Amino acid sequence: MAAQTLDEEVAALKADVASLSQDLFELEEEVLHPADTQFAVYLSLANRDAFILDSVELSINGRPAVSHLYTDQERAALEEGGIQRLYLGNLPAGEHQLSATFNGQGANDRYVRREASFTVRKNRGETQVQFVLEARAPDYRPEFSLREWQ
Repeated sequence: MAAQTLDEEVAALKADVASLSQDLFELEEEVLHPADTQFAVYLSLANRDAFILDSVELSINGRPAVSHLYTDQERAALEEGGIQRLYLGNLPAGEHQLSATFNGQGANDRYVRREASFTVRKNRGETQVQFVLEARAPDYRPEFSLREWQ
């Protein structure tokens, strides 16, 4: 009987710790990335069979922001329609230059390294943009577009 009560108490404490951990994570996000300056970049694949993504490098205003090498599991998630948060940081209001370099294998089994640059206007409040990789027939050359989330 006492062991069952102790197990219940341990389970309750574990639940409390998990809840507190989530609260702490949310507070950290608010402190590190206030809504007024928050800027997020996401990545998705438009057609999932024409380009095998190996890595991506993102620069903001000429400074490296993130570099990511994809695992098979991450690549499979993107190919199944997933969206990856590539970057989360702070930017002041105004125009900013985003540059991304994508490395991978094209539909013709050739190595492809493509670069794309976009100018983004950061307004007050949270701004979120999404890089979309697409390779269209007949040459399946990867092209990149940028969508701003509303």
